[in-house]
Amino acid sequence: MTDTAPAPDTAGPGPGTAATGPDPVAAAVRVPPGSSPWQLARRELRRRPAVRVSLAVVALFVLMAVTAPWLGALGGWSPDTYDKSAVDAYLGGLPLGSLGGISPRHWLGVEPVTGRDLFARVVHGAQVSLLIAFAATAIVVLTGTAAGIAAGYFGGRTDAVLSRLMDLTMSFPSLIFMIAVLSVAKDVNRILLMTAVIGLFGWPGIARVVRGQTLSLKHREYVDAARVGGASSWRILTRDILPGVAGPVIAYTTLLIPGMISTEAALSYLGVGVRPPTPSWGQMIAESVAFYETDPMYFVIPSLFLFLAVLAFTLLGDALRDILDPRGGRT
Repeated sequence: MTDTAPAPDTAGPGPGTAATGPDPVAAAVRVPPGSSPWQLARRELRRRPAVRVSLAVVALFVLMAVTAPWLGALGGWSPDTYDKSAVDAYLGGLPLGSLGGISPRHWLGVEPVTGRDLFARVVHGAQVSLLIAFAATAIVVLTGTAAGIAAGYFGGRTDAVLSRLMDLTMSFPSLIFMIAVLSVAKDVNRILLMTAVIGLFGWPGIARVVRGQTLSLKHREYVDAARVGGASSWRILTRDILPGVAGPVIAYTTLLIPGMISTEAALSYLGVGVRPPTPSWGQMIAESVAFYETDPMYFVIPSLFLFLAVLAFTLLGDALRDILDPRGGRT
């Protein structure tokens, strides 16, 4: 009896066989044509558990910032209320009890010496930090998008002037300028000043991204057709160019926010940002350095909130960049 060679298996990998990776053609087929950036982002974000967690953390921080006055009242304390009974005057004002004075009265403990409730100060600090970050990001995105579209679409002298202005702004020592301005200006609203100063130096990055996208879009067939049909430049910019750059702008915006939060915290840590008694995460971290050995929880709590906020926004921004601007992502 002769042995017969087995026929080659052409059925493809079975249920137990490891796949070689997602088929880009099949993935492209699954994306409905004509999807807007927001629809594409929502569809892809539902498929990524880690991003959903980050989105939930971001939503939690935003909700905490919006409802800070009510959350502080829910805990029974305001950020400026002193509770001398919660600290030991004979031990340098250290909190009574373990873990920095965490108790049913003070959910996250108390501040050394003053006895101010850390929960109330952290939630109000979230309001200040996110307000500055969101407002500065809005200034950067609006200014950078307008400048990038104008430079890319009109070209010529407009492009030359705006491009040189971008180069000048990006080469300026922004951190030194921020520290100098915030140190000199004293009798002004610190939140408004920090928002304006931080937003002043952030727009060239997004302007360059938008300019590159606009250069590739302004020679498309539908833009040429609108131009030949007599459409005004304003109509072409708002109806044809702006929707085409919306994806990268959305992705870049979410990546800007964690940087803005870190910048505000760094300036407040250096003592030129938000001034007491207004609470800020950076300011709280700076004040906690003197107690990191005797009361480490005072340092850990605001640092943890700052870390989680920056991490959540960064992960969300990375995901949106991969989805909405894959050509500008990591190689």
